[in-house]
Amino acid sequence: MKKNKTGAVILGVAFVWFTTHFGGGFASGAQIYSYFVRYGIWCLIMPVLAMLYNTVFFAYSLRFARKHEVYDYRSYNNAFYGKFAPVFSNLFEVLYICVMCVAPAVAFATGGATLSTLTGLPYLLCTFLIGVFIFVVAIFGTDLVRKVASVLSVCIIAGLLIVYIPNIISGFSGISAAAESMTEAELPLGDALYSAFLYGTFQLSNIAVFVQHAKSFEKPGDAVKSMGVGFVVNALMMVMVVLGLMTVYTNPDAAGQSVPTLFMVQNGVGASFMTPLISILIILGAVSTAVNMVAAMVKRICGGTERSVSERTADRAAEKSTDGSAVRKKAEGNRKFRVTRKEIIAALVCCIVDFGIAQFGLLTLIQKAYSLLAYLAIPVILIPYLVHMIATRFDTTN
Repeated sequence: MKKNKTGAVILGVAFVWFTTHFGGGFASGAQIYSYFVRYGIWCLIMPVLAMLYNTVFFAYSLRFARKHEVYDYRSYNNAFYGKFAPVFSNLFEVLYICVMCVAPAVAFATGGATLSTLTGLPYLLCTFLIGVFIFVVAIFGTDLVRKVASVLSVCIIAGLLIVYIPNIISGFSGISAAAESMTEAELPLGDALYSAFLYGTFQLSNIAVFVQHAKSFEKPGDAVKSMGVGFVVNALMMVMVVLGLMTVYTNPDAAGQSVPTLFMVQNGVGASFMTPLISILIILGAVSTAVNMVAAMVKRICGGTERSVSERTADRAAEKSTDGSAVRKKAEGNRKFRVTRKEIIAALVCCIVDFGIAQFGLLTLIQKAYSLLAYLAIPVILIPYLVHMIATRFDTTN
């Protein structure tokens, strides 16, 4: 029983990595095309190297968190950076805030670009409609989003498998033609390596999300096993997307597509069925990501807000009632639909900022904003972690 529980935890945390990595940018194909496919034949191996790079850092951070029993990212950073924590812990906060701005903006852009491609409506209008929907759900439906998040992730993964596998099989000749075209182009290995490095580096900010899950491990060594499983899952899914996008690589219109997955489906098998299927899943995935991010920012801003007078009144009524538990349960149920003015304003500001950032366009955000996050992560995460690995012999000297 204990062995089964350990295995379940190892698999569970591995899939936390995948569901975190797997957002709207991934589902739309824009991330994979921008960082890998457009750099030629090297796209068949670079996703594997990028995930191997992430595996080392994520396994190291989770192992450190479990070994030193620090499970929130602030405590973890203070322990990890040691005497340099006053500088690097605060720099990490700045990086995290940047991530919290860019990631939901990418979700806005993903939903808007998909809706625009599907309906022909202007991108500005589509991102506005997506933004309004996200704002309403972030205010009133966050609990529902959390409840369906796991189911939604499974649905998106299943949807991608349904879409990509038949297109890869039927488009094998297209993949061969793409490989030949890529080989003839002789795109430099250095550019492909650098792009994969940037992709892996901006992913390092996910350490802030992962360390809380280290508490579930029975021992520190389980972190290495878990991230090993995560490496296999993430690498296989990325290569699958690469192969799918290669089926339309030689199409002259492919390079300018903001939602490459949708373009692949529209030019592949079962377009009439798969186009609405993958569109709905991409939009739902983007919305759920944005809602979670906006809700997290609202919580950071309004975390210290005191309960409203009506909430305190409800608690006092429950204490005086002969059936206090029933009254309290009813009051707690009502609170799910009660938000403070401060929370509404905070969510509105977040959505307006993200809507504004989204107007740069999905491809620009993925290629430029994510790369900027990578450059920020180099001095805050990459270099300190390499120094820590060398100085502590992979955390074995203390």
